[in-house]
Amino acid sequence: MDLQQIQEAALSLPREHRVILIERLLLSLDLPLEQELRSDWLLEARRRADELDALSARAVPAKDVMRKARTLTD
Repeated sequence: MDLQQIQEAALSLPREHRVILIERLLLSLDLPLEQELRSDWLLEARRRADELDALSARAVPAKDVMRKARTLTD
């Protein structure tokens, strides 16, 4: 069975079976869970705040960051 046939078979399933299939496929990718991502971002935010408090990093205005980002994508 090729990918096209698998796709056609999957799309012909009832909605609730497609949802189960999607969940199983996503879990098979071994992606981090939403809670893990939130935790990682919280740790990163705390680390950055600590750096700012310790003056080992300096804050950059958002408009400057955006300006630099735009020049990188042009």
